[in-house]
Amino acid sequence: MDARYTEYARLLVEVGLNVQKGQTLIIASPVDCAWFARLCAEAAYDVGCREAVMNWHDDALTRMKYLRADDAVFDELPRWQADFYNDYAQQGAAYLAISATDPENLKGVDPTRLTRALTASAKGREIFRRAQMNNVIPWCIGSIPIPSWAKTVFPGVSEEEAMDRLWDAIFQSVRITGEGNAVELWRRHQQTLSTRLNKLNELNFVSLHYTNSLGTDLTIRLPEGHLWAGGSAFTPKGQEFIANMPTEEIFTAPRKDGIDGVVYAAMPLVHDGNVIDGFHMVVREGKIVEVHAEKGEETLKAAVTVDEGASRFGEVALVPYDSPIRNQQILFYNTLFDENAACHLAFGEAYPECIRGGENMTQEELSAHGLNHSNTHVDFMIGTSDLSITGLTHDGRTVQVFENGNFAL
Repeated sequence: MDARYTEYARLLVEVGLNVQKGQTLIIASPVDCAWFARLCAEAAYDVGCREAVMNWHDDALTRMKYLRADDAVFDELPRWQADFYNDYAQQGAAYLAISATDPENLKGVDPTRLTRALTASAKGREIFRRAQMNNVIPWCIGSIPIPSWAKTVFPGVSEEEAMDRLWDAIFQSVRITGEGNAVELWRRHQQTLSTRLNKLNELNFVSLHYTNSLGTDLTIRLPEGHLWAGGSAFTPKGQEFIANMPTEEIFTAPRKDGIDGVVYAAMPLVHDGNVIDGFHMVVREGKIVEVHAEKGEETLKAAVTVDEGASRFGEVALVPYDSPIRNQQILFYNTLFDENAACHLAFGEAYPECIRGGENMTQEELSAHGLNHSNTHVDFMIGTSDLSITGLTHDGRTVQVFENGNFAL
């Protein structure tokens, strides 16, 4: 077995989650990725994990369910599933999600079934969702290739070559070189992210203005007391973790009523097993009032109407165009990677850590500070090689934040 597989599993467990001795680990994984999930479980036991608990899912069965199950199924979450997530969250378990799916697995599925299922799941798993959004538990998303995904990314080659090429692309994205130095490379990367977010926090912008040749012309106001985050986070007990591997972003929350203009997507978005492409949104006073897409428009319209908060924004993320992911010139059809190839926004829920003291606030207090609340959180990419972002300071100065797609600070 390629030693990089084991190094990757250990990186997710020891750096991504920083699993502690005596801590339970939940691993959500496709059945097709069972061999890699076992490597992760072994890595967790090696550092003293109390128990590695598996939560399996399957593309084929998921598609079958959405096409053929009784309609009432999509308005309820079985108690045992809710208890599984909520109980382990209350115990402080670490959560690893292995993201690997066919980008168009749910193509042709009724969008209302998808949005209803999302709503039911969010309500049933509220304790888990709050623990995750508030960084009460360590959580991490990683990914490995599966044939259907690999062939989508590399359509003109054999399945074997597509899998090999996607593996190489993922390893490059997560800084695994085969020399066993991934942990050190991640420490350096974390320092770079920390330096940038400290600069942004010192500037304490009132607003950001985005423009590019696609037609984006968007002004984003930021809440008083907002904070930029990125790279690693900490649980209340001081356990450091990295939620996404890879990650190149620095992010904060916008004011839910503070975005105006038009924004164009720079890359396709894979959402609910559908590809949405060639789309843009018109935003007024924070609310998405128009969506247009060349492909997947109905899916996008359903996504921004899951609930009231889905039509507003919860995240503003800065990612340099010159990054290990973008420089590969690959469209991954997987948001975990594609969002780290370009600046992006997310409609839906805001992260409480993006406001000073937010992780200890109630939902009502977060809302009073201008943060959005929703059962969904969907990232889409807006960064281009000519993206310009200027920031307005409290004393009226204009500062160039991004120029030609990269940090100017």
